[in-house]
Amino acid sequence: MSLTARLLCLLTAAAWHGAVVPGAVAADDAATGAGAPTAEQLQFFETKVRPLLAERCYSCHSAKADPIQAGLLVDSRASLLAGGDSGAALVPGELDDSLLIEAVRYESYAYDMPPSGKLPDEEIATLERWVAMGAPWPEEAAPTADAARPQFDLEARKAEHWAWQPIASPEAPAVEDESWPRSDIDRFILADLEAHDLAPAEDADRAALLRRLSFDLTGLPPTPEQLNAYLADKSPDATATLVDELLASPHFGERWGRHWLDLMRYAESRGQQNDSDAPNAYQYRDYLIRALNADVPHDQLVREHLAGDLLAEPRLNPDDSFNESILGTGFWFLGDWVHSPVDIRKDEADRFDNMIDVMSKTFLGMTVSCARCHDHKFDAISTADYYALAGFLQGADYRQVRFESLEHNRRVAEQIAATDASYRSRLADLLADRGPAPPKPRSEALREAILVDYGALPAGEYRQNGYMFGPRPVRAGEPYWAEVDGRPALRIAATDAAISDPIWNGLQSVSEPATLNRDKLRPLPRSGRTLRTPTFELTDGTVACRVRGAGHVVACVDSHRMVAGPLHGETIKKFADGDDWVVLNLGRYVGHRLHLEFTPAKGAQLEVSLIAQGLSPKQRAQFDRQTAAAEAFAVEAQRALEAEAGDLVQEWAKERDALRETIQFRSRLAIAALDGTGEDQPIFIRGNSSNPGEIVPRRFLAAIAGEEPMPIESGSGRLELAAAINAPDNPLTARVAVNRVWHSLMGRGIVPTPDDFGVLGQRPTHPDLLDHLASQFLKDGRSLKRTIRSIVLSRTYQMSSRPDPAAVAADPTNRLWHHRPPKRLEGEAIRDALLALSGRLDPTLHGRSIPIHLTSFMDGRGRPKQSGPQDGAGRRSIYVAVRRNFLSPFMLAFDTPAPSSTMGRRNVSNVPAQALILLNDPFVAEQARGWAKRALAASPDSRERIEWLYETAFARPPSDAEVAVAEQFLRVQAKERGVPADDALLWGDLAHALINTKEMIFLR
Repeated sequence: MSLTARLLCLLTAAAWHGAVVPGAVAADDAATGAGAPTAEQLQFFETKVRPLLAERCYSCHSAKADPIQAGLLVDSRASLLAGGDSGAALVPGELDDSLLIEAVRYESYAYDMPPSGKLPDEEIATLERWVAMGAPWPEEAAPTADAARPQFDLEARKAEHWAWQPIASPEAPAVEDESWPRSDIDRFILADLEAHDLAPAEDADRAALLRRLSFDLTGLPPTPEQLNAYLADKSPDATATLVDELLASPHFGERWGRHWLDLMRYAESRGQQNDSDAPNAYQYRDYLIRALNADVPHDQLVREHLAGDLLAEPRLNPDDSFNESILGTGFWFLGDWVHSPVDIRKDEADRFDNMIDVMSKTFLGMTVSCARCHDHKFDAISTADYYALAGFLQGADYRQVRFESLEHNRRVAEQIAATDASYRSRLADLLADRGPAPPKPRSEALREAILVDYGALPAGEYRQNGYMFGPRPVRAGEPYWAEVDGRPALRIAATDAAISDPIWNGLQSVSEPATLNRDKLRPLPRSGRTLRTPTFELTDGTVACRVRGAGHVVACVDSHRMVAGPLHGETIKKFADGDDWVVLNLGRYVGHRLHLEFTPAKGAQLEVSLIAQGLSPKQRAQFDRQTAAAEAFAVEAQRALEAEAGDLVQEWAKERDALRETIQFRSRLAIAALDGTGEDQPIFIRGNSSNPGEIVPRRFLAAIAGEEPMPIESGSGRLELAAAINAPDNPLTARVAVNRVWHSLMGRGIVPTPDDFGVLGQRPTHPDLLDHLASQFLKDGRSLKRTIRSIVLSRTYQMSSRPDPAAVAADPTNRLWHHRPPKRLEGEAIRDALLALSGRLDPTLHGRSIPIHLTSFMDGRGRPKQSGPQDGAGRRSIYVAVRRNFLSPFMLAFDTPAPSSTMGRRNVSNVPAQALILLNDPFVAEQARGWAKRALAASPDSRERIEWLYETAFARPPSDAEVAVAEQFLRVQAKERGVPADDALLWGDLAHALINTKEMIFLR
């Protein structure tokens, strides 16, 4: 409930027990209050209204309130007239215009008060009578505050908090023990320890360090061969060599990609009621793995995520030359989606809120979404900042992009456009001899109704998903190509129009099979074949589109795209060849922002010339009559071309045939952004999408970039936003990035709240070290791998997990890093380790996700029709499907987060479910048996098998005592069961027991 709404609730729920007579308002009460109130009116106010306000409202909405809620004061008439965040609360004499009365009458969804139920009639009548008589109030000075009213002072907040200050380049401090540090990182840590009379722990043994590095960098256990090679290498560079090998491993991207997916709330379904598919989401995951393996600089990753579809020179895949950059934009659209929401504008506001939350936490470490309803309570982030960022999202549309063919076909499209322009120029003189083209048929009445005119489209507003509609509209009198009986045929345009080019017919889009698909849009062949109109505001519910050809038109209202039921079904319309006008009945969306998307039927040609609203059938018929002269001219000009320029036309057709042979028709699809109309967003007062306020121009956070609107050349402005986030004077992005790396390696960030660098987050334990890492990060070209390498080669990272008891007593939370605490593996690493031990692990990279294995307890709406294999086909956990309503119980037990928003710091719990899963889960038992079979094959000797089990699981040999216990277990069990000592089930039980040790799931 908004603060203003709570005020209204208090106003109307007051239990005043005086006599109130409901009924009609007396004539003398109905005065507007323009003159002095009568004695009777003032008595009514003093005896009935003021006590009500004082008892129920003054604690939050008077000059003595601290803070004043919703910006609204009710202790003076002037304050009520001025109102608060939602506007004037009172219009004297006007019941229907007063928000107070609207709320208590339950006439507004946004302000119905109180929420627990409508007030009794007599209480509503009291307030109505007071307002109707002109809201009388005695002449008196407005109360003054006892203390200064709290203000949102952005500059003061910015100056007072560390995160907004520029990144420094601190010198590494001097330390007393010069023998310990190996790097400047160690000097920053040791200096703090020495200041507290503490010493760092000893170095971890090399076997423990190997296991730590292997899991931290690749998420997999080291092999016995890696262990033996590392222990045998006595050179001083042995660890550095090992680190370089692990960083170069293709499994590095899988391990660190999982960290990033936590930030992106990655999932392959939409959650909510039916858990509908998010088709081809896995392409984003694979993009991320490739980018991390290639050590794409962090600023480039930010640029690709925010605006990879807008880069003039996108990053191309080194092997297949497809556009990698555009795949990053898929992160915007990985969130929950509601199918067919009732309040479509609120649904958009909620989706945008999630996008802003993910973007701001991931790249800025700031909770910008807290400013949706009001200025941030603590940080230097205003409500205007929030809605300035929301504006960038208004121009970012969802699409399924043909990413494999995008760049190749872009070059072909440019060649086709150049060829067409050349021949049109050569034919221009001949067409000019036919006489001037007839004027455009536009009456004044029609001009007022036009929403989109492809004869007068603003520069930069001709947009499409693909290249089918050419680089610009075809002008009246220009030749264009059609297809007749499977052969190209030249035609003359009768009017300015966007016309699809049949040279692109035959495009094949490869998408993953649908798991659960009720969305009416998904079956339509839209990828690479869709024309997008500019965005417009609907003021009349009847929208008429002048078209030629067959296909579909979709009205995308408030960016809503999941139509999976009868609601909003009118936004999709199919039309056939011969339907010159397609009429959409969009009465429910009057006042909303929307655009139209046109897709030709397969093999059909589509022409779209204009879109208008409010045209009557008579006006459409008038327009049709006016086009007759234009169409007659086009027919005459076409005949002239056939008779007088046949050779030139054939030459043109031949060149186009050759270009068609170079088109890449088959391509996989991925989620991506399509830039649309640039729009600024209004503030939603108190976060309420039905109560828009002042429009805020698009810009970055004022605390960093100021309050001036951002210069945006065209479109959404996301490319300019990416530049602002990456700007060297932005102190947040680099700090957040290196802190995330430190957190992933050390188990706790220098800023322990990696998603919140604000006032409510925790302050950095070592601020100078954080800035040292951030400044070095910038100098190193924002390389994540180089930052990781510098940290893991530090002595700080390589400390033992066994602390000095005295250090623990002095610093029990290890705030100063006097040792490296044991770190529990995540659920994905535990599962992957089990697959590696059993020999079942499939090291294949990338590809479609393996369906989630469904247990009998995983039930509900949207349950996939088929269950995946119990072991996920041996693929690493990152390749197992993530469905929001059917998350893996194994992963959930080990704190894998639900993908709702950014999660930079997972919980690390210790609960019975973890032990029960390791004991009883069929998957665990199966991998234990596979591991045991490998041990039996490794050696005929019992002790050597036990040593092999320990080396593969813990990267160390067993102690004599551990060998003795294992051998005794095998002997006793063999005797009790009456089986030989090398029985596979017997060894499977031993392997299963080792899996259930703490050492299996912790890094020491």
